[in-house]
Amino acid sequence: MQVPIKRAIESVPGGMMVVPLLVGALIATFFPDTPKFFGSFTGALFSGALTILAVFYVCMGASIDFRATPYIVKKGGTLLIVKVGAAIVLGLIFGRILGETPVAAGMFAGVSTLAVVAAMNDTNGGLYMALMGQYGRPRDVGAYTVMSLESGPFLTMITLGVAGLSAFPWQTLVGAILPLVVGMIIGNLDREMRDFLSRAVPVMIPFFAFALGAGLDLSKVWQAGLLGLGMGVAVVVVTGIPLFLADRITGGNGVAGVAAASTAGNAAAVPAIVAAANPAYADAARPATILVAACVVVTAILVPIVTAWTARVVGRDVEEPAEENNVASAGKMTPAARSVVTEASH
Repeated sequence: MQVPIKRAIESVPGGMMVVPLLVGALIATFFPDTPKFFGSFTGALFSGALTILAVFYVCMGASIDFRATPYIVKKGGTLLIVKVGAAIVLGLIFGRILGETPVAAGMFAGVSTLAVVAAMNDTNGGLYMALMGQYGRPRDVGAYTVMSLESGPFLTMITLGVAGLSAFPWQTLVGAILPLVVGMIIGNLDREMRDFLSRAVPVMIPFFAFALGAGLDLSKVWQAGLLGLGMGVAVVVVTGIPLFLADRITGGNGVAGVAAASTAGNAAAVPAIVAAANPAYADAARPATILVAACVVVTAILVPIVTAWTARVVGRDVEEPAEENNVASAGKMTPAARSVVTEASH
């Protein structure tokens, strides 16, 4: 007897990302002690998002040709500028209206310039790369090496006008790029290794998604209420539309832009860090943390669905071979391209 598990998952928009992510989030919310209870390999599945992502990065890098580097810089730089630019515009608007203090009462109680900027500024890199591994091209995944500059409180502080209070260590920059570069070197030196490693990319998506979901507490959405839900939807809409257009302008089909319209998990820590650096934001930090955490959960669920829908409407980008010898014959595709076509056929 065969149970069509794969077909059932793929019937959900972005299912290979959304379903495992929701399973992980539900376990983390209702059975938070599961990783400690089982420990060992089972516990590692719940806390291994960064490790799985690092391996994912190497495998994806192996399928990127060196000649795609200018494209990566152009695409990643454009998405970075547009995402941060949207946060700056909103920061200026809300800064004029609210200043540093949050709304004190009413249905918008807790909303602050800090909350809005922190939620809009930082893209969920793991989510973006996993979605691009399923719906995009390997070089679109590589674009996050540039977008990773969003991570942490630095650009939020810049946006809020608090420059120079947070450093961005060069080791962090190198560490974000190194796995991809190592994969690129291996894949460009040996086409057989490129084919071997690229096969792992679609397989790793559900495992990474589960680990990512295991770090999400759905109760944060409940605490933030409709306001947190609305802010999460606003992040996807307000940043997603300009990112979609920017992606189209830089030669993409818009899917990469939509996949970047999320809030990173580490963004929830930004309000407290900013408040520690500048006491003027002390009153805004606690409600901002709850709202930003809600945005993390909402966008982690919504962005894969919207990305899958966008890919279905505009089509999926398939990496073209950089040279004729990348394939054994004109009718043979690389495993990465074959996996994308296979997914598209479902």
